[in-house]
Amino acid sequence: MSNAIKTAIHTDICIIGGGSGGLSVAAGAVQMGAKVVLIEKSAMGGDCLNTGCVPSKAILAAGHAAQTMREAGEFGIDAVEPTVDWSKVHDHIHGVINAIAPNDSVARFEGLGVQVIQAAARFIDARTVEAGEHTIHAKYFVVATGSSPFVPPIDGIDRVPYFTNENIFDNRDRIDHLLVIGGGPIGIELAQAHRRLGAKVTVMEAMRLLMKDDQECARIVIKRLKGEGITFYEGGRNLRLSHENGAISARCDTDSEQVCATGSHLLIATGRRANVVGLDLENAGIRYTPHGIAVDARLRSSNKRVFAIGDVAGPFQFTHMAAYQAGIVIRNMLFKLPAKVDYHAVPWVTYTDPELAHVGMTEKDATNASKQIKVLRWHFAENDRAQAERRTEGMVKVVTETGGRILGATIVGLHAGELLQPWVLAINQRMKIGAMAAMIAPYPTLSEVNKRIAGSFYTDKLFSAGTRRIVRWLMHLS
Repeated sequence: MSNAIKTAIHTDICIIGGGSGGLSVAAGAVQMGAKVVLIEKSAMGGDCLNTGCVPSKAILAAGHAAQTMREAGEFGIDAVEPTVDWSKVHDHIHGVINAIAPNDSVARFEGLGVQVIQAAARFIDARTVEAGEHTIHAKYFVVATGSSPFVPPIDGIDRVPYFTNENIFDNRDRIDHLLVIGGGPIGIELAQAHRRLGAKVTVMEAMRLLMKDDQECARIVIKRLKGEGITFYEGGRNLRLSHENGAISARCDTDSEQVCATGSHLLIATGRRANVVGLDLENAGIRYTPHGIAVDARLRSSNKRVFAIGDVAGPFQFTHMAAYQAGIVIRNMLFKLPAKVDYHAVPWVTYTDPELAHVGMTEKDATNASKQIKVLRWHFAENDRAQAERRTEGMVKVVTETGGRILGATIVGLHAGELLQPWVLAINQRMKIGAMAAMIAPYPTLSEVNKRIAGSFYTDKLFSAGTRRIVRWLMHLS
């Protein structure tokens, strides 16, 4: 550590991390009158903008364009196999990043009045942080340092070249055969994108594909991806990697066989680990583990002057969760309100095609919680807009209590992430299914699936023998 004299800064709030959560706190707090210092040692915008959400959706969009050309025959248009220029795909991805980057830039935040320091930060004591040539003394701190790819100790990993989400978007070269280790959302999304861009793809998952999602709906996604030519292996044990003659081999054992896949490139997509190393959190009395900083319902660490949000705090590693948590800590710091997090209506989306979106409880969650439930299903094949789009695979699955209160919803299908929004509102406001059934949905839209599945809650009673007797009696009186 340098012995040079540090410049002392006194501020209201010091934020460590310039990703989604940190930027949301900074923008909100400074515009409400607080003095704010923001510290970021790398690129502004964090993982989401530079190596996560934005570039992954950009490459998925490129893959979608290629697949549309292949499937044009369904609409009476000559289908063609697209020619993919991987260098230009790279330029497309980074063009999208560059278009969004000004919103997260140093210049923008300094224009708002935030003092931005581009350096690594570490705690000196409970009320002081050191960053570059500065020591920052603050009334409150917010740790929003995000997470990084977790690379497990796979046998042979030190002897093979591999991608993670942090460097795969820098690739300009053709990928002939991509081996993907990890069958969660990141691995599955990038598997489909690369398959649609012309690469062979093999996915190996030690447990179960898309294991955090409703398995009935997840199987619809996997069926589609298998149909596009992706090979999947689940339940693999004793994974070994090797690199010979320019090829990468992955071997594992399953209950039925020994699996060996050989490819030109390897992607490790086995989850993420909180960025806590190097912060010297112990100097500030902050409890943490490799999984992140321990926080209470107000997102305060064991040092009540230090909050943590986003991936470094968990429990959900979503950009929209970091933004939500930012609002909680702003209310606590600026307005002294004891605002607490509420995670009962957290949505998430896997941006495959078809998309897989979820909020609230799954059927398994509700059953394990000993809820008296009713499970509703409505298939896209019964939706006229889906028929017109030739995208009838998928379904809506809703879990309610027998009295009608909505507990959870999962949608798999075209634009599932957009269709999920009414269910997020309904669960957040603890609405009953009747509210959804009563809405008017424009025709023909995919959103009709939400009204139709809500109406199906009443089908058994509405078209029952008892209802027919009442109607016949009323008609007789007429």
